[in-house]
Order: sequence, then C-alpha cells, then structure tokens
Amino acid sequence: MLLAVDVGNSQTVIGVFDGAELAQHWRLSTQASRTPDEWAMLFGGLMEFANLSFSRNVHGVIIASVVPLVTETLRDMTRRYFRFDPVVVEAGMSTGIDIRTENPREVGSERLVNALAAYVRYGGPGIVVDFGTATNFDVYAADGAFIGGAIAPGVQSSIDALTARGAQLGAIELAVPQFAIGRNTVENMQSGAVYGFAGQVERIVAEIGRELDTEMVVVATGGLAGVVVQTCRCFDHHNPWLTLEGLQLVWERNT
Repeated sequence: MLLAVDVGNSQTVIGVFDGAELAQHWRLSTQASRTPDEWAMLFGGLMEFANLSFSRNVHGVIIASVVPLVTETLRDMTRRYFRFDPVVVEAGMSTGIDIRTENPREVGSERLVNALAAYVRYGGPGIVVDFGTATNFDVYAADGAFIGGAIAPGVQSSIDALTARGAQLGAIELAVPQFAIGRNTVENMQSGAVYGFAGQVERIVAEIGRELDTEMVVVATGGLAGVVVQTCRCFDHHNPWLTLEGLQLVWERNT
C-alpha cells in the first residue's frame, strides 16, 4: 500500500492507497514540533483502527509539504521505520505537468498535484480552488499545463484575524447562516464570512474565465471547502481528497 501525506500549514491530510483506490483517509492538525517517532505513532494508530498494519502494509511513501521542518521529519520517519526514502514532491521532480509561469520553482507542490489530479479526473482547462490556510486558485490549461492562478487569505485565517482584532467579536462556528441578515453577532459574522468568501471565489473564477475566454472545469478541495461550496454557484465538482489523488498519480509516474 502507498502512504500519501499532504502537509499544509494548518492541517495534514493522510491517505492509504491500495493500487489506485483510496482505501482510507484522515485529517490531522499540522504540528511542526512532532518528532519522527510521534508521526509514526500517529500513522500507526490510525491504520490500526482501519485494520491495517503500519509496519507490514506500507510499501511506499509520498509527501507533499509546505512546512520544511515537517518534510524533513517525515523523511527521517520513513527511513527509520521503513528503511527506504520517501518520494517528496519538490522542484525539479517529474510530475507530468508543464509549468508555464515566470518562476516554476516557486510554485507550491500541492498546487501542481491539485492541477494534475483535476486534469486527469475531470479534464481541462480548469481551476482548482483549494480552501486551506490560504485560498489557492490553481489554473491549468487544456493540455494540463499549470499556468498560474491567485492566492487569497484563507477563510479561517481571516476569521481568526477578525476575532483577534475585534474586542467584542468572539470565535464562531463556520456554518452557513439561515439568513443573510444576521440577527445577532454570531449570525452577522457567519453571513459575512460565508457569503463574503463565496462572492470572492465567484468573482475570481469569473475573471480567470474571462481572461482565458473559455469554459472551465471548476473544482473545490481543501478542509474548509464544504461550507463555502454550499453557497457558490461556480463549482462543477467538490473533491475533498483531490490532493491525495494527485500524490498517487505522481507516485505512479516516479516509481
């Protein structure tokens, strides 16, 4: 089985593939202070709950990470517990995607993986909107090439900043409000967050489509996509595990 690990700034998504099939998946908080042994214990415990063996069932590891310290820790864990090196998605490796930007090496690995998975699964041209610590708009051409996109502040990051700076504003649950006109502070904040980000997404997607002058496949992914997707009219697909699927494709192309 293949262990695929997508390390974001806020969350780490883990998947176990049996061939091309995503057999199990989990979502954890990203903590850069974890040691190789702690990561191994976490992975082993999750797999045990799914009746899988960390030591016997895993025959390959692939990692996409935006947190360099965690990347190195996971490298050490893989070498220590499996006696082989993981495949790490980074600049210069073969992903099967042509990068048509001014500086290809500055493109985040998860953005390339998202574009690859969306192109293979849904065709192109298209946009992947990844709702994480930041909201990434990953644009790929009709032939699958990554051509750029946009980066906006993330949903939860923006709410956290608002509550930190507003003396009378407390933490809220990110949920679709019953009405756009809130009747209390929580409903006001939920309306502003959910409908505000939905409007942002729809406007950016529309501008990208206008510039390219073509119909595009629009795919939502990421841990915070579920709520915003409910109020957006621009999405064709919602796939929470798109990045893991892309990692499995990169693994196939590099081993």
